[in-house]
Amino acid sequence: MGLIQFYNVTKLYPPDVVALENITLKIDKGEFVFLVGPSGAGKTTLVRLLFREELPTKGQILVGGRSITRLKGREIALLRRTIGMVFQDFKLIPDWTVFENVAFALRVIEVPPREIKPRVERVLDQVGLLSRAHLFPHQLSGGEQQRVAIARAIVNRPRILVADEPTGNLDPDTSRKIMALLQEINAMGTTVIMATHAWDIVNSMKKRVIALRAGRLVRDDREGVYGYEA
Repeated sequence: MGLIQFYNVTKLYPPDVVALENITLKIDKGEFVFLVGPSGAGKTTLVRLLFREELPTKGQILVGGRSITRLKGREIALLRRTIGMVFQDFKLIPDWTVFENVAFALRVIEVPPREIKPRVERVLDQVGLLSRAHLFPHQLSGGEQQRVAIARAIVNRPRILVADEPTGNLDPDTSRKIMALLQEINAMGTTVIMATHAWDIVNSMKKRVIALRAGRLVRDDREGVYGYEA
């Protein structure tokens, strides 16, 4: 059984916009998957459905064998603890330090205070930023800010890490370092799903590629390439 399963999932927005149409796919524990396609293909909608920010119009979505479409209130919060999110624009709180930004992810789920410091320090060490824990986001480079965002996403030890264009605002050298970090996280057992337009990264890594176009799944290759015009 896959960790993530979409069964005949369709998502419609009024009045007649088809965001996703009849999507069926399975992602296993520990996979690294690229989600590709032109703008408007449905990548963001798929991510929002997985995170339960949206409900499908038709079909079922299972995470860990459990239907997430039927979850209520607190159950949705518990699901989201198992999914770390990384965004293109970092979404860091500007007047909080690096440490405070990462610690917030633990405070919001009421981790005991005595556990927060060692867990934050451990994950900042993992992303190479322990020495910068006291700095504020504006004192960091773009790549460092993205590493803080990744630290925040994985400090809860999620089963799934979803990265939405995590290298979109970064230069090529910094992008390579972020990808190396995501591969390291994946090697430790976390399932990684990365939505991206970065054809060079996709082509160089030869990971599984799921391609969407106009809301439809048009390709699912085990060692794929980007497959669209850059």
